[in-house]
Amino acid sequence: MSELPEAVIDRVPQTTGRVGRLRWWIVWTLFFSTVTNYISRQSFSVLSPLITSQFHLSHTDLSRILGAFQISYAITWLAGGIFLDAVGTRVGLAVAAAWWSVMNMLTGLASSVAGFAFFRFMLGIGEGFNWPGASKTVAEWFPRQERGLAVAIFDSGSSVGGALAAIIIPLIALAAGWRWAFIVAGLLGLVWVVLWLFVYHPLDRHPRVTAEEVALINAGRDAALTSAQRGIGRWLHLAGNPNVWGIVLGRSLTDPIWWFYVFWLPQYLSDARGFSLKRIALFAWIPFVAADIGNFTGGLISGYLIRRGMPVIRARKWVCVASCLPVLAGIPAARIHNVYWALALICFALWGYASWSTMGLTFPSDLFPHDVVASVTGLSGFAAGFAGTGFTLAVGVIVDRFSYRPAFLAAGLLPLFATAAVLLLIRPARAHGNPPSMASPSELFLPDQTQRSAHVSQPEREGKHP
Repeated sequence: MSELPEAVIDRVPQTTGRVGRLRWWIVWTLFFSTVTNYISRQSFSVLSPLITSQFHLSHTDLSRILGAFQISYAITWLAGGIFLDAVGTRVGLAVAAAWWSVMNMLTGLASSVAGFAFFRFMLGIGEGFNWPGASKTVAEWFPRQERGLAVAIFDSGSSVGGALAAIIIPLIALAAGWRWAFIVAGLLGLVWVVLWLFVYHPLDRHPRVTAEEVALINAGRDAALTSAQRGIGRWLHLAGNPNVWGIVLGRSLTDPIWWFYVFWLPQYLSDARGFSLKRIALFAWIPFVAADIGNFTGGLISGYLIRRGMPVIRARKWVCVASCLPVLAGIPAARIHNVYWALALICFALWGYASWSTMGLTFPSDLFPHDVVASVTGLSGFAAGFAGTGFTLAVGVIVDRFSYRPAFLAAGLLPLFATAAVLLLIRPARAHGNPPSMASPSELFLPDQTQRSAHVSQPEREGKHP
């Protein structure tokens, strides 16, 4: 399996003239998939103050229910990525969305810790397909210079879905009861399945794609369509590739931040700030809007740097460095007395996290052949899911015994370590497609120019296109 040298990666033509825009319809359809995914996911978290009160649940009980989702979600990121690479995204994502929608609707039948944990576990099985499938679709349908923005679009659906859930779910619960809130959220996903089957087909046989758009996409390809290895050789190659471990460690040290704010923010506002369910609906959506802005910030800035001539991987790294700093704002949020300033700091932290996350989700399609993008993305999601599960379980115990402050402290510091892993491990491929070695401190942002020239010259001499 070969990766592409950075110099070849950077030789991407800019979009000129008018070509078809079917790829943008597809990525916006993926955006709505992520929205419905997060509305279903957030249904329980938003309703948790009401449910914990009705069934007398402790924070440890709550962490076990949330952790059940994360365990199956993590497993499906890995298995789902392999499955999607094997069968494709059209049928795979349709089946997954139908599954998670039905499981969310059935959550309304639960009335115990075991019941909620079971249905949340089943929900995670379906939801874990979404990001590997979306990443695979972006790798297939977008040229290099548009890929960061495309990832930002579909990933921003998590913020929009979280914000909508924070507003809509409490209102449904107050009007018709909390069990109906799960049913309504699930129905949205079933509507999306119909839309997806109409909009998406593979690039090579889509009935509505234009020849000009196909030419633009193919001209901007930077990785092989298929990897050289098959079977166990493919996985041995991935296991020894520092880029894989940089992606895995980066996500494993940042995803717990998102899980913390997504799962625990409504409960925190109820416990520590005295918010009612109606007041949660008024304010809990705001941090998700900040995260949505962060998604586009990372995608747009990295795209701008690339268009200005900066090598792709270096541009992604600079965004990671800049984005990890705002996440530190979450540390004083737990200590400040004014709730509105606390929410402002949380918004700033989630803005930085989302910008970083967009880069983390883009690295696999930057560095690997299209037929393993979902597998690499799935492997990173698998590791990140279990890291997030451990963090979620730890938060439940810590809050029961101490307070929320240690959790906010950990969430603020983790991205520093994640960024260090990305800077040290993720590198463009060496000559002849050999796996990259770990970067020395002097190479973190500035690849050797002679080496980059050598990478360019060989394909050009052979008349090959990237």
